Parts: sequence; structure tokens; C-alpha cells
Amino acid sequence: MTTLERNPATTGVRRPGDGPGPGPDRGHASWAVVDCWNITRRTLTHYQRQPAAIVWQLGFPILSLLLYGYVFGSAMMVPGGGDYREFLMPGMFAMTMAMGFMNTAVAVVTDASKGVVDRFRSMPMAPSAFASGRGTADLVVAAAELTILAVTALLIGWRADGGLLGALGAFGLLLLLRFSLIWVGVWLGLLVPTPEAAGGLYAVAFPLTMISSTFVSPSLMPDWLGFVAAWNPISSTATATRELFGNPVAGGGTWVEEHAVLMAVVWPLVITLVFLPLAVRRFQRLSR
Repeated sequence: MTTLERNPATTGVRRPGDGPGPGPDRGHASWAVVDCWNITRRTLTHYQRQPAAIVWQLGFPILSLLLYGYVFGSAMMVPGGGDYREFLMPGMFAMTMAMGFMNTAVAVVTDASKGVVDRFRSMPMAPSAFASGRGTADLVVAAAELTILAVTALLIGWRADGGLLGALGAFGLLLLLRFSLIWVGVWLGLLVPTPEAAGGLYAVAFPLTMISSTFVSPSLMPDWLGFVAAWNPISSTATATRELFGNPVAGGGTWVEEHAVLMAVVWPLVITLVFLPLAVRRFQRLSR
């Protein structure tokens, strides 16, 4: 009897056509955790071998910080007063976390175009492992990016005056936003056909971050545009982190701005509940 012909019920070796499933010595939960960790480790190993990828991802927010903070900063106004760079930094944190979903999409579609996703689908692995592993790895990378950006902000004079607990809460909300948008990136990466097509999605993502309270208060925009910006999930996170960091808030007095901390939790939860199942289902139904 060959290896592939052995009975999987007694040996734990799976035969072609058996479909994914846990071995006899581990349950479904531990099987999913182990598979998730394997995907996470693979992704982090790529970053370890190519650290320039993280530097590249940080290049845009750091350049934007220097551009808006020093070149345009003297011309910017914060309603109610306050230093513009203090107002800007939480918005830059939120923008960096939001734009990260595009890096996820490009990485996923690159794996798919090279046949890596097909290989994962042919293996006896948990159906959720690809999405959860990719999400875990991207969250670790996002924490590293946020740390580097925060150190850069401290070097140019930004301070969190809301206390240690407030700062920890703000960073937690930023990572929560990034966590929710990871699933958007995974879903888009499995949906678009090529890495070039995924790169074209920046044309949609960039206005999404700009029409928010990242750089200016929605109250300074035309009424209709200010309404859209105020209800942007990125705005809720930016405004909430400004409150927790103790930086100038410059809210417009709308309900969503007055309850920014609440909405900074609600928006990511809604996004996760919608796009996490979509990402897993898309992976299961792929037919490339």
C-alpha cells in the first residue's frame, strides 16, 4: 500500500480528492490556527528578506508629512486655533493605515498571478487560513509602520498631550482601522486579474483619503463635500485619535464628529463584518 493509499482516518495522511480537513490528532480550531500561522510566517519572511518594501510603503506618508507640515503648513488654518502640525499628525497616521489596504491588494493579486494561491487551494488547509494569515501579517507590518511614523513625528516636534492611556487608545483605533481594511485589500486582490489592475485602484483610494479630515477640517469644505468627508470612516478615526492624543480637533459640530470615538470603533467593525466573509468566500470560489 502506497503512502497516498493509506487510510487517512488511521494515519492522518490525506488522499487526493479528500478535500481539506484536520488530521485526527488536532481539531478544527487548532488546524486553522496552525495554517494561519504558516501563511503569516511566509508573508513576514518576505518582508524580512526585502525590508525595502516597508521603506517604500512609508515613503509616501513621510513625504506628505514634510510637504504639508513644512511647505504648506504656514498657510493652513485650524478652526478654533492650534498648531497645524499637531492637527496634521493624527490625520497622517489614519491615512497611512487606510492606504495600506492597497499594498495588501497588490501582494495578494501578485501571489494569485504567480500561482501561489492555486497551490494553497490545492493543499489540505483551513479555508480561512489564507485571509487570516495575510491579515495577521499585514497587521504586524502596520504596527511597525505606525511605530516608525510616530518616531518621525516626535522628531519634528509632535507630541501626544492626552496621556499614556489616551495615546495607547489612539494607536489601538488606528490599528483597528487597518485591520478592517485588510479584508478589503484581500478581497480586491482576489477579484482583480493582474497586479497592474490592482495598482490602478490607487486612483480610487487616493480621493477616499483626501476627502476626509486628514489634512483639513470638513467644516472648511463646501457643505456637500464636508458632509461626505465627515462621514468618511477615515475621518472618524482621525478625529477620534486627535481627541485621544490631545491634539487640536477642529470638529464641525455634526453628530458623527461629536461621537468620533464611537464611530472609530463602529466603522471598522462594519467593514470587517462585510469584507472578511467576502474575502474568505472569494478564496474558496476561485477558479483561475
